[in-house]
Amino acid sequence: MTRVVAQGTFDLLHPGHVHYLEDAATYGDELHAIVARGSNVTHKAKPILSDRQRRDMVAALEAVDEARIGHRDDIFVPIEAIDPDVIVLGFDQHHDEAAIEAALADRGIDCRVERASGREPRHDDELLSTGDIIDRVLERRG
Repeated sequence: MTRVVAQGTFDLLHPGHVHYLEDAATYGDELHAIVARGSNVTHKAKPILSDRQRRDMVAALEAVDEARIGHRDDIFVPIEAIDPDVIVLGFDQHHDEAAIEAALADRGIDCRVERASGREPRHDDELLSTGDIIDRVLERRG
């Protein structure tokens, strides 16, 4: 059985997130999603939704076999527990594949790192970014 890990913030779940997770699921037999703790999100604005709500939304998706909230102090703890064969990064995630591969090797975790495909909007009004959704809400209701 090939275990796959996908990870992200998954705030205000949108079609881009669904595409990422469905694409990640194609890399193996079992998809584990790790939802970042809001307290660990430092590369962008903190999530709007709670850790548990974001985890529950991701877990509800058909492509996801298991969803969990990331570790408070060490992002690699859940990776060690899952022992994946593949980690699939999101199309536009800020992560550096080489740095992740080096950290995995340092910990003795033998898995490859892939990058998911992007998703183009399917209609003119479709939003594929949490930031774009927030901007639209503020524009229309702010």
